[in-house]
Amino acid sequence: MYLGMPESDFPDIRGLHLFAEMSDEHFLALMRGSYVQNFPPQIQLIEEGDPSDFLHIVLSGSVELFSSWNHRETSMATVRPVSTFILAASVRDAPYLMSARTLEKSRIALIPSQDVRAVFDIDAHFARAIVTELAQCYRSVVKNTKDLKLRTSLERLANYLLRQQKRENGASEFDLPIEKRLLASFLGMTPENLSRAFKSLKSYGIHVSGNHIKILDQEDLEKFARPSALIDDFRS
Repeated sequence: MYLGMPESDFPDIRGLHLFAEMSDEHFLALMRGSYVQNFPPQIQLIEEGDPSDFLHIVLSGSVELFSSWNHRETSMATVRPVSTFILAASVRDAPYLMSARTLEKSRIALIPSQDVRAVFDIDAHFARAIVTELAQCYRSVVKNTKDLKLRTSLERLANYLLRQQKRENGASEFDLPIEKRLLASFLGMTPENLSRAFKSLKSYGIHVSGNHIKILDQEDLEKFARPSALIDDFRS
């Protein structure tokens, strides 16, 4: 359903690092051509290979980024409010390298990519914010590649659980934020391998009940996982 861009959404978008320092004039210019839509679950928003007509911002709900090749599919990331995707394609005026679909009822803002590029050329603060975000995305891709190439599937799962624990402020118990089938795909595993990996982590103090995780032996888990800031810290 088309909603236009209500001014009530401006503060959430303005609060993103990408838009925080740009001039009011240029921010309003971006908003004039933008609009908001509500989508039900499991709706494909974009398809890899299509032209990048819009920069998307998740205002509520969640969106899965995924890719397909030769009848195989893999989950790349889950986007939660309030954040953008896929910025690089919009800036480069290049085809999307990933597809996107809603995981739940979601509210998405769409900013025309041509407007993003036009304001990039004239607003230095906006341009610097875009460069900073793209640099952060590049570093995250490098860290994710190191995780996939240097670690076994069991080590990847152990470090994922430690990263999720940090997001939960160090709690010894927490729920997985995504379905196990998506987690398996994100970690480069089959659902069957993920199930076996969870069973193997029991010997390192991990108790699993559905999507609920309990860490019973923090020291033993960390000793096995050997987390590294150069792989696991996606904030820098």
